Amino acid sequence: MNFFNLSNIENFEAEALKIFRYQSLNNEVYKRFIKLLHVNPDDITSVESVPFLPVEFFKSHDILSTNKRVEQIFTSSGTSGMVQSRHMVTDLGLYEESFSKGFEFFYGDIESYTVLALLPGYLEREGSSLIYMVDHLIKKSNSTYSGFYLNELESLGNLLVKLDDQGEKVLLIGVTYALLDLLQFRKFNLKNTIVMETGGMKGRRKEMVRTELHNILSEGFGVKSIHSEYGMTELLSQAYSKGQGVFETPSWMQVLIRDTEDPFHILENGRNGGVNIVDLANFNSCSFIATQDLGVKINDSQFEILGRFDHSDIRGCNLMVV
Repeated sequence: MNFFNLSNIENFEAEALKIFRYQSLNNEVYKRFIKLLHVNPDDITSVESVPFLPVEFFKSHDILSTNKRVEQIFTSSGTSGMVQSRHMVTDLGLYEESFSKGFEFFYGDIESYTVLALLPGYLEREGSSLIYMVDHLIKKSNSTYSGFYLNELESLGNLLVKLDDQGEKVLLIGVTYALLDLLQFRKFNLKNTIVMETGGMKGRRKEMVRTELHNILSEGFGVKSIHSEYGMTELLSQAYSKGQGVFETPSWMQVLIRDTEDPFHILENGRNGGVNIVDLANFNSCSFIATQDLGVKINDSQFEILGRFDHSDIRGCNLMVV
């Protein structure tokens, strides 16, 4: 896809508007949503004026912009009885290209890493897009030590120390509560390891603000900063933070911040609001998603996540009834 090679903001906007026009014609759910907003797609001349589809629609509708066969259905995690989001993926190759190029852009060649994955909550269920991505990275890493670790925290800790002491480049990627569980076994002083959290206490531990959490993890693993991955079931691209909770997007992904009282008004940099995401890799579903996250945009490619909406539904969902 051409959008993986975008070089500047102007090129991004041109490609995004082209995809918007395609999806406004070929995505029946998105087309209906736009119509109910009384928006004429031909009048949209900037990304800021594009209608963003509330992410909740992935719970109640099949969001597709193509008639191609669905290759994989990714589902969100949640407690029992909770309605899960469903992302119908018709091109797994597109997803693989997106997360592979994204990782390489921020961290270099995956083949130079040993990937140790501590993702028990995700590993114990089916349909996780995160597990699919990490499994692919593990297989591409070319290290016999790379793999998933479920309950073997002591052996994982020993391996982590061994590889780090040998000067191996290690990526330890884990859900937040599992990383904290690992620190109950021992403290570390890692020099060659990237510790990356994917978020989520999943009810296993009390929630903490990011600065408190990252301080605990930094001290426990003996690293200067804690990296983070920002992604979701409904997206095919990820943003990464190399510290301080500041995320950066690849060239085919962009974040906009909307006014919490007026979801159709995009705020300038530095103001807090709802997080809208443009993910051009979502070509076959919907590239324009209004999330439930609250955040602030720092510049064209960097943003912070500040929390989530207190209420469960984003304004605009009641325009369409299942």
